[in-house]
Amino acid sequence: MTLASFAPECGVSLVGYRGTGKSSVGKILARRLGRSFADSDAELEARVGRTVASLFAEDGEPRFRDLEEQLIVDLVSNSPGLILATGGGAILRSRVCDALRAHGLVIWLTAPAEELARRIMADRRGLAARPSLTAAGTLGEIQDVLETRTPFYRAVAHLTIDTVGKSAGQVVESIMQHWPQSELSSTREAGQ
Repeated sequence: MTLASFAPECGVSLVGYRGTGKSSVGKILARRLGRSFADSDAELEARVGRTVASLFAEDGEPRFRDLEEQLIVDLVSNSPGLILATGGGAILRSRVCDALRAHGLVIWLTAPAEELARRIMADRRGLAARPSLTAAGTLGEIQDVLETRTPFYRAVAHLTIDTVGKSAGQVVESIMQHWPQSELSSTREAGQ
């Protein structure tokens, strides 16, 4: 797929399971395009003054999803051109999916469950800062949750990028191969 049908200044939302690199890729992509970047989990924590893990533990997932939904709708409605890294489960709410697609391009970053488990276990914040969603253990949880979420990711995404064996910079290069050429020209000219 090429992105020729998208306006060069459209927003970009990165979706996918935790550990796919949405935040790292989003920061690099935003710098590359000269855009603002936001991570919905970090923005939510700043807004409510609590961690995602504490919100899940103390208020439950439904309350967390309500807060996340409102935040994402606010962000994309008020920030044209924003590069947004969403929380892994944001796509479970149809209002979020509608808002992301109205904002612009939605890119699904993927990796197999085994790779995601390796990445999450290697991230010193990975297990401590992120809530457990099932009692199945890391790999079992990832497999179970991916099975549920994959149809949602597939339905919302305009473009899918496999992140296996790629650095965040290489994932950005994969995205840029599909980017409208007019945006690339104006980005190059602005940097000169």
